[in-house]
Amino acid sequence: MILAVIPWDVDPEIFSIGRFAVRWYGLLFASSFLFGYFIFRGIFKNEGLGEDVLDRLTIYMAIGTIAGARIGHCLFYEPAYYLANPLEILAVWHGGLASHGAAIGILLALWLFVRKVKQPYMWILDRIVIVVALAGFFIRTGNLMNSEIYGVETTLSWGFVFLRNGETAPKHPTQIYEALAYLGVFLLLFRLYWRKKGVFTSGLLFSLFLILVFAFRFFVEYVKEDQVAFEAGMKLNMGQWLSIPFVITGIILLWMSFKGKFTPAMEKKGHTQSKRV
Repeated sequence: MILAVIPWDVDPEIFSIGRFAVRWYGLLFASSFLFGYFIFRGIFKNEGLGEDVLDRLTIYMAIGTIAGARIGHCLFYEPAYYLANPLEILAVWHGGLASHGAAIGILLALWLFVRKVKQPYMWILDRIVIVVALAGFFIRTGNLMNSEIYGVETTLSWGFVFLRNGETAPKHPTQIYEALAYLGVFLLLFRLYWRKKGVFTSGLLFSLFLILVFAFRFFVEYVKEDQVAFEAGMKLNMGQWLSIPFVITGIILLWMSFKGKFTPAMEKKGHTQSKRV
């Protein structure tokens, strides 16, 4: 029987002019911020906040995401090299971004943000995870276009042969698995928010995001290739070890949410959210 596989040989560059090139990854990464901006504009309009606050949030998010993802990769996956060559940390164009680092960077950036706008920390976390989940969809699609971060060899009929990397055997297209999972989480959180126009139990969306995203990330790592050499032979790879604390935190926060431990969602300009779902 001949195995049906999908040959994958997409050029990461869309077009180039001289030394300037537009790449699929960069376009999709930028799209995550663009769509996130429009989604959050609707949320802020619903809650009586102006676009000046949204513009400030966008800057905090951009810096937190990029800096966190880059520093996370350098410290989690290749600390010896980057500590010996610290200037290489700034060379983002050489590749190397970690989603767990991005999560930490975003959490820190949002903590700084809420200190400026005088809102509860959980208020912004519940809302930002909606667009973060969508961003995960775009970023993993970008990884697919780059033929990177794919899985181990498979005999399944939807295996991808990543020809640009010199692969000859079909591999799990784990970028697609993750992209679809993150898209599903986005749709769930988006629906929960708008079902009652932003009136929900404080902490619910954030805790669900942590549990669903990082639990999936933990299990999908079983069919992903190791990203760095030191992961070979480990029972749990780095991605799995980093996912466990996020899942545990999500479970604890979900329990606290149902117990009403967090400050009720936004009370500003006469817009009070006291009902719960």
